[in-house]
Amino acid sequence: MNIEEIQKMWKEDSYIDPDNLHLESLKIPQLHSKYYEIFNNTLLLKKKAIEEKNKLRLKKYEYYTGKADPEEYKEVYQKKIRDKEHLQNCMSADDDISKSSLKIEYYDATLNYLSDILKMIHSRTYQVKNCIEYQKYISGYG
Repeated sequence: MNIEEIQKMWKEDSYIDPDNLHLESLKIPQLHSKYYEIFNNTLLLKKKAIEEKNKLRLKKYEYYTGKADPEEYKEVYQKKIRDKEHLQNCMSADDDISKSSLKIEYYDATLNYLSDILKMIHSRTYQVKNCIEYQKYISGYG
């Protein structure tokens, strides 16, 4: 599930119907369950992406230092790099490692968004209560 789909879902789920506040309070556990499940799945995907990135970094390290298997060198780059700084520059500029890093950053952004949604769901009880209190005040009961 991508962040755009989550944003679309939250746009619909975040609406509190002032005419059915009793139903809104009953939806809180369902909303929490829904978004917490998405949060956990995204967290697991991020951990998997980190593991893949670590394996990729090792593979690229062996490639750039000339320690990889000969069949890895079907591509153009066949120099051995002995300088640490040059090795770090080559690895950070590598397209595969960059894509892997961007994937992890995307998961971080998604997790931050989901974390904020969960905070809003936790405070939803207070929001519903405030709506009820406001309706009482307008009706003259408060």
